[in-house]
Amino acid sequence: MILVPQERIRDFKAKGWWGETTLHDLFLKHVQERPDDEACVDPVNAAAIVGGVGDRLTWRETGIAVDRMAAVLHAHGIGKDNVVVIQLPNIIELGIAYLALIRLGAIISPAPVQYREHELGYIIERTRAVAAITADRIGKHPHGEMLMAVKAGSPSLRHVFVLGETCPAGAIDLEPLLDAVDGKQHRAAQKASKAAHVTADDIVTICWTSGTEAQPKGVPRSHNEWIIMGEGVIDAADLTPGVRLLNPFPMVNMAGISTSFVGWLLLGATLVQHQPFDLPIFLQQIRDEKIDYTVAPPAILNLLLQNEAMLEGIDFKRLKSIGSGSAPLSEWMVKTFHEKYGVQIVNYFGSNEGASFPSAWQDVPSPSDRAAFFPRLGDGRKWKAKLHDRIFTRLVDPETEQEITEGGKPGELRVKGATVFSGYWQAPDINARAFDADGWFCTGDLFELAGDELQFIRFVGRLKDVIIRGGMNISSEEIEGHLAGHPAVAEAAVVGAPDPGLGERLAAFVVFKPDQTASLEEINSFLTRDKRVAVYKQIERLETIAALPRNPVGKVLKRELRDRLSGGVSA
Repeated sequence: MILVPQERIRDFKAKGWWGETTLHDLFLKHVQERPDDEACVDPVNAAAIVGGVGDRLTWRETGIAVDRMAAVLHAHGIGKDNVVVIQLPNIIELGIAYLALIRLGAIISPAPVQYREHELGYIIERTRAVAAITADRIGKHPHGEMLMAVKAGSPSLRHVFVLGETCPAGAIDLEPLLDAVDGKQHRAAQKASKAAHVTADDIVTICWTSGTEAQPKGVPRSHNEWIIMGEGVIDAADLTPGVRLLNPFPMVNMAGISTSFVGWLLLGATLVQHQPFDLPIFLQQIRDEKIDYTVAPPAILNLLLQNEAMLEGIDFKRLKSIGSGSAPLSEWMVKTFHEKYGVQIVNYFGSNEGASFPSAWQDVPSPSDRAAFFPRLGDGRKWKAKLHDRIFTRLVDPETEQEITEGGKPGELRVKGATVFSGYWQAPDINARAFDADGWFCTGDLFELAGDELQFIRFVGRLKDVIIRGGMNISSEEIEGHLAGHPAVAEAAVVGAPDPGLGERLAAFVVFKPDQTASLEEINSFLTRDKRVAVYKQIERLETIAALPRNPVGKVLKRELRDRLSGGVSA
């Protein structure tokens, strides 16, 4: 399925920004050229996450596993342009399932492991997914049973494939089928793969992002759109073929897929998986697995420098760069990692939609600048990072639509270029709002021009009403809609409460109906039990308020509510 306009495809290929190579081509290259090199490693705690024993596979062994998975999926009718939802943690089987579906020309719709019936049912309905792949349990939660319950109300969903020690009634137990694949099934899957005629412009994934809309939005991305993002990460971090990558980010969206899946395939690297985030295990893996590159939130990097005994035993002759982002970086942290350990911190700004670019030492050598600024792309400026001649930015006053050319004045970041997607999945009304009249994507992020020559842009806030908790975008409107259904709630407003570890936590200001009330525990029980929303969307701070503050036209003044939280003012 090709959703990118042909004119856009021709333009980017003529410029050399896109090509004809698919992710499947990259994978086959490494299977053939480095069959005995280690390809992927399970998390240390894989048994606790999904059961069984963690594994290590060479490229040859990974190729065999992908062959088997493709054969089983094809035997159950999975083929070109079928959408398959995958809900797995960062284990080897996640990458194998991705590669098997890519080979068949199917479209992958990754779901965070935190998603529950509400979110899963929605994305299955929106994509008309024909199958889902999950584990019998992820941690202690019975994901296999949950997806079977979703299947009962989803007309399109024909199969639920389950990995693990047990299999719910009606689901398909993958492991014995994988072990029993025969030559006939292999040949049938190979024939189907060739017949699919998958190109680099075909859609690979539909990832999900939250913003001002009440429901998640699907973001389709093609092979070319993913490959250029992976190339940008590799270039910014100065990574070379055969490196060892440690991935602590869920491999379900831009942060996890571009670095840890696409980067792995581009480099023929060794991919060491990690999930859920556990700092002692993370550090153990850096030491034991001889890691060359990883990513971590700013708060974690600050914590490590504040407790430097944690860094003992790490080979900083190998670990020369670390990626970070999703929140402002500390100048002290960027500077100290470089001066004391020789580590360059790459500051990434990114989104599923492809409004993504790094602030790397090649272009921003000053730690203080790199912590806060990103290169201003376009307007004839020359930069060294690979993405910086392939994506263009401008700042626009969201009220007047006039471009901002002076420093210190916030404006909405608008982007164009080879990394940016072409539109949300089957959402023409949203797309009409998401792109301006000149075709620039409206990010909803507020930046201002900075630097002596206004050569940088600096993030100053969000135009969108969205909360970023631990790198996960949460729509305030979605949660407010759920709270409105609580029998004791008259009205509610949800905002982000500042948090040094996660960036933000969910805070709800609630006006209760006369003579009624509810505790935080009761509110969250309602959200998870009755509304079936993901656990990470639970309210973490509940403030009772007599009336929500509003402007003269009735709009809730959320800035006032945020000020109460940050300033400690009682509601």
